[in-house]
Amino acid sequence: MRKLRYFSIKQIAAQSGVSKATVDRAVHQRGKVSAHTQRRVEQALIELAEQQNNVPISGRTFYIDVVMHAPNRFCQAVKEAIYAQLMMMTPFRIRPRFHLFEEISIEELCQQLIVLGKRSSHGIILKAPNAPIIIETVNILFEQGIPTVTLVTDLPSSKRILYSGMPNKLAGETAAYLMMNWLNDRAPKRVLVVMSKVFFQGEQQRVMAFRNSLINKVKNVDVLISEGGYGMDTLVYKQINTLFTQFNKIHGVYSVGGGNNAILQAFAEQQRPLPIFIAHDLDRDNRILLAQHQIHAVLHHDLQQDVQCAFFALLQHHNVLPESDLPASKIDIITPFNIP
Repeated sequence: MRKLRYFSIKQIAAQSGVSKATVDRAVHQRGKVSAHTQRRVEQALIELAEQQNNVPISGRTFYIDVVMHAPNRFCQAVKEAIYAQLMMMTPFRIRPRFHLFEEISIEELCQQLIVLGKRSSHGIILKAPNAPIIIETVNILFEQGIPTVTLVTDLPSSKRILYSGMPNKLAGETAAYLMMNWLNDRAPKRVLVVMSKVFFQGEQQRVMAFRNSLINKVKNVDVLISEGGYGMDTLVYKQINTLFTQFNKIHGVYSVGGGNNAILQAFAEQQRPLPIFIAHDLDRDNRILLAQHQIHAVLHHDLQQDVQCAFFALLQHHNVLPESDLPASKIDIITPFNIP
């Protein structure tokens, strides 16, 4: 067990969402504690240490649970954005508790949300599939007084209090505009759209807007849609290689769900020409690929602004901030020549 430093049993219990008695057993290895609870207590210690220099010393404390089904690189980007905003929340002390999953079933994710409903949570920031049982659980949590803000992908028919993230339909249309201008007179025109999984509503919106806009404005274009890689490099690599057995030429790639290193690796190993490549999110991987001119453009939105809006919405819900309109996230087009 990680050293306690000066974190009290009470602090660890609040951060982990379990009782003080359970924390005492876990940290002092007295009595039986489930493996899941032990991991949660250890994670709480890590989070307390990470937040040490980011959370204001005083102020009313709010425990916000961040639940995400996403690749590790995106989870890390969100985590960094959250930590960057904590000091900006003065006079409130936001204590984020992270539940980040690269691989998890819808049922397991639903169970995770149910567990949070039994803890002292002031709200949830959620990236999850647009599935009926997830929507139902979010609605139940709302009735229990635990509000949810959806991040980057929405649950529009749920009782979530806000969607915070890129306007996904506009993002897809923007990607289509860039693609049709860069394709020029190449013929035949075949464009591959790579998404992580079809049940993420934000990705669905991007893909449908991209496809409809492109086929309406470009003649003789074939838009292939491939999903199931969850943005994870190993799965995406297999996904692309399977497509290569069916199609000889691919002129453009619109990567909605990530795994861009794997996509480019598959192209290079098959000795195929570099396609027009449009991606999402200015994470560490995409910064490098842009600088290397492997990616032509990244559609970027300010995660820190998205997180700030999520915090404001949750605080407004608890009536500690006045109601106000929260700004929509805007789309920035990043090329190799304007990387911030």
